[in-house]
Amino acid sequence: MDDSDSPTYASLAPANPTMVNDLASVDLPSLSNIPDVNSNGHLPSAVQSPLSGQDVSSPQTPASLDMKSDGYSDMDKSTMIAVIQFLKRGNLKSTEEILRKECGFFEPVDVTDTSGALGEEGEVLAAYKSDGNPAEYQDAFKALSAFVEKSLDAYKYEVAAVLYPVLIHMYLELIYNGHRGEAVELLQNCSSSIEAHHADDLRSISLVTSRAQMAGQPLLNTLLSAQYTCRMSRDSLAHLKRFLADRSAGPVPRIIQDRLNIDLVDGQPRTKAQVLAVQGAITGEAPRSANKTKIFYGLLKEPELQTVINEEEEAEDDLDKPKKKKSKKDALQKNKKNDPNAPPANRIPLPELRDQDKQERARIYRDSMKRVTLSRDALPSICFYSFVNASNTCVGGSVCSVDISDDSSILAFGSAESILSVHSITPAKLKAMKPAEQLSDIDKDSEDVLVRMLDDRSGETQRNLMGHSGPVTAVSVSPDKALLASSGQDGTVRIWSLQTWTCVVVLRGHIYPVWSVRFSPHGYYLVTGGHDRTARLWTTDQHLPLRIFAGHYSDVDVVEFHPNSNYVASGSSDRSVRLWDCSNGACVRIFTGHKGTVSAVNFSPCGRYLASGSCDARILVWDLGGHGNALAALSSHSDTIHTLAFSREGTILASGSMDCTVKIWDFAKVTEEGRDEDVNATTSPLEDKSLLLSTFPTKQTPVLSLHFTRRNVLLASGPFNG
Repeated sequence: MDDSDSPTYASLAPANPTMVNDLASVDLPSLSNIPDVNSNGHLPSAVQSPLSGQDVSSPQTPASLDMKSDGYSDMDKSTMIAVIQFLKRGNLKSTEEILRKECGFFEPVDVTDTSGALGEEGEVLAAYKSDGNPAEYQDAFKALSAFVEKSLDAYKYEVAAVLYPVLIHMYLELIYNGHRGEAVELLQNCSSSIEAHHADDLRSISLVTSRAQMAGQPLLNTLLSAQYTCRMSRDSLAHLKRFLADRSAGPVPRIIQDRLNIDLVDGQPRTKAQVLAVQGAITGEAPRSANKTKIFYGLLKEPELQTVINEEEEAEDDLDKPKKKKSKKDALQKNKKNDPNAPPANRIPLPELRDQDKQERARIYRDSMKRVTLSRDALPSICFYSFVNASNTCVGGSVCSVDISDDSSILAFGSAESILSVHSITPAKLKAMKPAEQLSDIDKDSEDVLVRMLDDRSGETQRNLMGHSGPVTAVSVSPDKALLASSGQDGTVRIWSLQTWTCVVVLRGHIYPVWSVRFSPHGYYLVTGGHDRTARLWTTDQHLPLRIFAGHYSDVDVVEFHPNSNYVASGSSDRSVRLWDCSNGACVRIFTGHKGTVSAVNFSPCGRYLASGSCDARILVWDLGGHGNALAALSSHSDTIHTLAFSREGTILASGSMDCTVKIWDFAKVTEEGRDEDVNATTSPLEDKSLLLSTFPTKQTPVLSLHFTRRNVLLASGPFNG
C-alpha cells in the first residue's frame, strides 16, 4: 500500500473498497512508525514542551542557545525555575540541592511565582491580571445576582445566564492575582445563585487554589479558548446594559465584555423552560450562526432490484397471494422515488454494489414484507442476551462494548481483558477461510464462490480475537459482515477479517484512548472518537484518516453515521452533540441542552431526526431540518443512558440504561407533535409522560446494546451483575 495513494484532507478519495480476500494477501507496511496527524490533517512539525513551549522534536545544543551572562538562556532558566518549584512543592530538598549543584543554579525561587514558568499558557493566563480591589468582587457579584432576582420574569431567565460565567471568571481572576481567601469566600457565598447542572464545574474549578494550578486545568483551558455564549433578546440585553452602565468601573462589565459572547436574537424573551432546555454545555448555548447550514438529511435512492422482485412475485403467484404481491410493488416503487432532501449521489464516493450486496438487499426487502409494524398498540417483542460471570472491572462489568450485525446473526463484544469475542446467535456457525492452496481450486465464476471459500470443518459458535493492549472500548460489525472494527484504550483502532479471523490493519492516529467506532451503513467508511477531543473518518483501504473533526472541548465519547453516510454525529463530555459533514469536514450543527456527558446518539431511519442520551438520564430528540432546537425531551430513566435504537420504520424508540431497564417510547407521536408545532428558537421541547409506552426491567443487568432486527424484534444485551 503506497502512502502516495492516500486521500488528502481537502477531498475524499474515489471509493475503491478492499475485499477481505485481497486484504488477506496484501503486504501492509508496518504502521508502528506512522506519525500522528494534527487537527488540521497535517503531520506535526514539532512537539511542544509542556513547561516552556520549546520545540523538543529537534533539540538544540547548548552552543546554539541564546546564552545570557549567567550561562542560561531565557528558555533554560524558565524550565529550571519550573523544575525547582515542583521539587519545593513536593518537599524534595535533597533532590533540589543536587540539581542546583550540578547545574550551578543558586538563585532563590518563589514556589508561588509561576510567571516565568508557564510559557505560552502563562501569557494566556496573564489576561486575568488585575489591580482591582479583591473585596469588591463579592459585592459586585451579589449586586448582579440581586439585579437578576428583581428583574421582571420576562427578562430574568435570559439575563440569569450570565451569572455562571461571571462567577467562574471572577474566581479565577482572584486566584491569579493571589487573593485565595477572597476567591474561596466568593465561591462559598455565591454559588447558590447558580443552576444545579453547573455543580460539577464549580466543584472542579474550586480545586484550583493557586496560579500554578491554573496551567493545564482542562475546564480552565476551555473557558479561556472559547467565549461563553449567552443568547438574549434585544429587550433582555437592553435591560442588562442599563444595570452595567451604573457599574462601569467594576469587574462585572469587564468580564462580560471580554469573556462572554452575547448572541442577540429577535423576538420575545424566552421563558425559564425555554432557556433551561438549551443550557448545560461547557461553553453555553450554540451560536445561531453555527446552525444555519442546509443539511441533506434525506435517504439515497435505492438501487434497481426489479429482477429479484419479479422472481419473488412469480413465486407468490404460484401460492396465490395477491395482497402481499401488491405491498411488495408499493414498497419497491416507494424506494425508487427521489427524496428531495437527499444529497446528490456523487456528493461523497460510495462503493459500487457487488452481486452479493444486491442479494443482501433483496433479503432485506423480503424481511421487510414480513415485518411487524410497531405502534402504541403493538409493542415489540424483546430478546435479552445476558453475559454471565462478568467481573466488575469495567463499566457494566468486564464487558465494555457490544454490537450486533445488521442481519442479527452475529454478536460481538469487547472486554476489559483486551479480548474481542464474536458469537453466532443463529444456527449458522462461524467458519474460517480455506488455506491458500485449496482456494486456487475453486471456480471463481461460480455463483456461490464465497460459500465455497469457507471451510465447513472450521465452523464454531464462538471465536476470540486478541491484539489490543487495553480494554476494548467499542466494536462495530460492517454491514456485509466481512469486517469487524474495534477501538481500544491503547489508542488504536483495529480492523479484523471475519473470514480469516485475523487483524488485517491497525489504524493509528488518535493520541489517547479511542472511545467509539462505527461503520458506515454503506460500508467502506468508519468513524472513531476519542480522548483527544476529535472524531476521525477512515476507510478500510487506507491507514490515515480522511477527515479530522475537531471542535469539541472534551472527550468525544460516542459517534454514529447518518443513514445516507454523508454526515457523522458525535457526543462529547463537553455536554454537546455535533453534526459533521463528511464531504468537507465542517461542523454543520451544534446541539446543546444535555446536563451531563453525552453517552448515546442514533439517527431515525428516515434520517431527519437525531436522538441523544446522556448521563443526566434524559433523551433529547433533534430535528435536522430545523436550526438546532430540541424537538422533545424524554425523561424517565434514573441513570446514564447507554444505548438508543429505532424500530425499522421509525415509529418506536427504545432506550437502554445503566438503571437496568429498557424503555419503549412513542416516537411517531413525537414527530407528529413536532410537525404541528413547527419547532423554532422560542419553542420548548415536548415533554409528555404519555410518550413512554412501557418499561421492561432486567435482572440486575445494565443495558449496553439495543438492536431491532429486520422484522422488528428488539435484541438487547448486557452483563449480569448479580
